[in-house]
Amino acid sequence: MATHEDLIEIHSEGGSIAGTLIAPGTKLPGVLFVHGWGGSQEQYLARARKVAGLGCVCLTFDLTGHAGTRAQYETVSRMRNLADVVAAYDVLARHAEVDRNAIAVVGSSYGGYLAAVLTSMRHVRWLGLRAPALYMDEGWEHPKRQLHREQDLVNYRRSIVPPDTNRALRACTAFEGDVLVIESENDQIVPHAAVTSYVDACVRANSMTYRVIKGADHGIVDEEHQRAYSSLLVNWLREMVTGARAGPVSAQRPAAANSPSAEEARRASEGSGAAP
Repeated sequence: MATHEDLIEIHSEGGSIAGTLIAPGTKLPGVLFVHGWGGSQEQYLARARKVAGLGCVCLTFDLTGHAGTRAQYETVSRMRNLADVVAAYDVLARHAEVDRNAIAVVGSSYGGYLAAVLTSMRHVRWLGLRAPALYMDEGWEHPKRQLHREQDLVNYRRSIVPPDTNRALRACTAFEGDVLVIESENDQIVPHAAVTSYVDACVRANSMTYRVIKGADHGIVDEEHQRAYSSLLVNWLREMVTGARAGPVSAQRPAAANSPSAEEARRASEGSGAAP
């Protein structure tokens, strides 16, 4: 467990002696969960409760245009939803028990896209992305629903996107924390090329964990696939949090020349199913 030390003076019989007070770190990691388009915080509540059991302060929330603000579903923009994510992060970071240097952000689909952009605006130590969506940079202020008419997102996501042409991927190229990327094998909304774009963009990440859930679709509607995702996410966060409490470690991300490509990682994941 990480500790902090204070050098103190102990007054004794008219004199003083030196002492060192050693105490466990009292702050806790924070985890922010960002749901996908058309979803709500309900999708992450059960997982957030499991992660809280690891000793984390967790925050789920509803993006504008969803749940209680559903009336804005047709008009809300990416700009407004990104502002939601930033505001939610700030609430979590201000919590008295949260270590601001140990915050994870977890997002699915559209929420993963927003989470990636957030890393360029706030300090994020751990980034978890499930089926992260991609959108063109144009039309940032336009209603998000309108993008599906203005942009050929189907073809856009079927090819590898150069990081310097996309805001979320540019953020990933600068991210130096630990990354988890989870792909659904039968995802027709966010296909393999889109996920690979994220994996390949994380060139500076301290570590990259890439997994494929066999047989899963984009919404992971099957209960077995839901359990697989929960297991992958909770186990990864447990590893990250445990490592943080143990203090700095010497292991580093391999050099790019020695790192497996996203395609090699996919084949390895498919060979082992959804096991971590």
